[in-house]
Parts: sequence; C-alpha cells; structure tokens
Amino acid sequence: MSKAAELANLIGNINAGGGGVNRNLVINGAMNVAQRGTSVANTGYQTVDRFQIGASGTDETPTQAQVDIASSATPYTLGFRKAFKVTNGNQTSGAGTSDIIDIKHVFEAQNVATSGWNFTSSSSVLSLSFWVKSSVAQNFFGHIKTYDGTVYNYPFSTGSLTADTWTKVTKTISGNSNLTINNDNGQGLEIRFLLFAGTGYTASVSEDAWVAYDNTQRSPDNTSTWYTTNDATFEITGVQLEVGQNPTIFESEPVERTLSKCQRYYTEGSYKENPYGNHTGGGYTQGWANIEFKQNMRASPTVATSGQANLGFTNTVDKTTVLAWTVSSSNTFFTSDFTWTADAEL
Repeated sequence: MSKAAELANLIGNINAGGGGVNRNLVINGAMNVAQRGTSVANTGYQTVDRFQIGASGTDETPTQAQVDIASSATPYTLGFRKAFKVTNGNQTSGAGTSDIIDIKHVFEAQNVATSGWNFTSSSSVLSLSFWVKSSVAQNFFGHIKTYDGTVYNYPFSTGSLTADTWTKVTKTISGNSNLTINNDNGQGLEIRFLLFAGTGYTASVSEDAWVAYDNTQRSPDNTSTWYTTNDATFEITGVQLEVGQNPTIFESEPVERTLSKCQRYYTEGSYKENPYGNHTGGGYTQGWANIEFKQNMRASPTVATSGQANLGFTNTVDKTTVLAWTVSSSNTFFTSDFTWTADAEL
C-alpha cells in the first residue's frame, strides 16, 4: 500500500473510531528499543524490549537480534528502521512433536480492558497488522490468547509468504461473550507468532475464531520447512493492535517515548554517588544507597546488580525505588561503581 493510500485509510478510520494517539496497544512494535542487547543465542527477553523468544526441544538454540531494515525494503520507505530477527539453529534431529520456536508479546490486562474494545461483544473488533519476512517460502501460524477467567485462544495465519520478501499481514479479531480480561496489572492478552510448533501443540482447529484454550491445539498443523532449514531467518516489525475493524497506518512515536513505556517493565542503570546514610552496630557498619527506577514500574521488580561486592537489598522493594546496602569494617562503602537492572516483565 502506498503512503497516500495508507493516509487515506487513516483519515477514514479516524471517523470510524480507528485513529487517534496511543491507539497501538503494542509497545515497541517498531522494534526500536533494545535495552538488554542487540543479539544473543538465548530465549526469553534478551534483545528487543517487550518481545521474547520461546523455544523447546531444539537441537540448537535460535538467535534473536535487533537488526537494521535495508533501505530498499518497503517497510523502510514507510519509516521503519529496525526489525526483530530470529535465526534458526541447525535442528539436525528434525521436527519433533514437542519442538517449538515462537515470538511472544504480552499485554498488561488493564491496557486492553480500558482500550475501548468491548471484548465480550462480537460486533467490537480489534485489528492486528504487522510486516513479516521469512527466508523460506511458506505459511506461518500464530495465536492470540487470553489469561483471565476461562482461557481462550484465537488462531490465525500469515498466508503464504514469498521467500526474502517483506509482506504486510492484517487480521481482524472480533470479541466473544466468553472472554474475560481483568482491569489489573497482570497478564491480559498475548500474541504468539509460531515459527514452528510440533504436532504436540497443534491439531485440526479453525482459524480466525475464538475457542477454549488447549495447549495441544494452539493452531493448525505447522509446515516444518522453515524449522528444518539450517539458519533459516524470520523477521518482523510494525506490529500494531488497535481498536477498529480497519487497520490504520502504523502509529509512529519518538524513540524516547517508546523507551519510557518499556521502562515500566524493565530498566537498568548505574550507581555513581555516595551513600546517603550509615548505621553502626554489632561490630560492623552499613552504608545505604537509594536506587531510583527510571519509571514507576508495573510491579515490584526483581533487582540485580554487578560490580560491587557485599551488596544486598532491604525487603522494601517497591515500584519506584529500592534501598541497597553494603557492610564495611572500615567505613568504606560502595568501593566501586555498580550497575543494576530491575525486571517487572509479564
């Protein structure tokens, strides 16, 4: 779709309730922020913020990376500069029934509950859109899953992709009277893009319809070509989930705004100041340091540090600050700078 056509689409959708600021429920859908690093052969949250890799049964762990988009690619002409890339390892034993590689994005429940999507009504619709590229020509599946109440699942597919060609995929998701999404800071909804799922996770299920979740029936049976091709790649960017039946152009935002949103779930920094207090007693002295997080975090985070010996934390870890302490017999506290991370991911 040309820029002019997408702009016309946006104008039309604003009148239909599909436009406006903060319409994209996906955080970091343009893959611009990667606080933890840019490339690693590991699973979980490791590179691009708010997106994680899951893998099981693999012979070689896939590599996840934040990568540049080539200037000749269509997403580049639309303003995208980064993508999330997964490189398959060498799965020498073939496609096993319990093998899986997927990309997951989890939404905080209250962000979905208050989005304007009447999720219990079949006439209220979400639009999912994204750009995707695979080094192997095939169809890929994905699914959307709820967490609260009775868990429900919504399988979908990308359609047949041409090898090494960026393709825009759009899907519409109607509400369902059986769905429950709480107004809290827990897991409310997730999107999984299945690069491969073995037959232990798949079955003959209908696409584009809600059904009670069954871990062994996440999607229709997957084609295994990508999975069994050594160093096959899968790239994705421009992921957007919005209220309304017609997807609008991607909601671009300054990278500092995206970073601020991501820091609600993960943040890091360094301590380079003097402790603000101390206490002497029992033959030892304690020095205290106050670590302030960059944003009010989603929940009390797990905090870790490096670069400082004998460092611990009080039990009062909240969403905004944490007190760190070190013990010294010579009144020499925090003898070197230390770095810290705070993780409150879903």
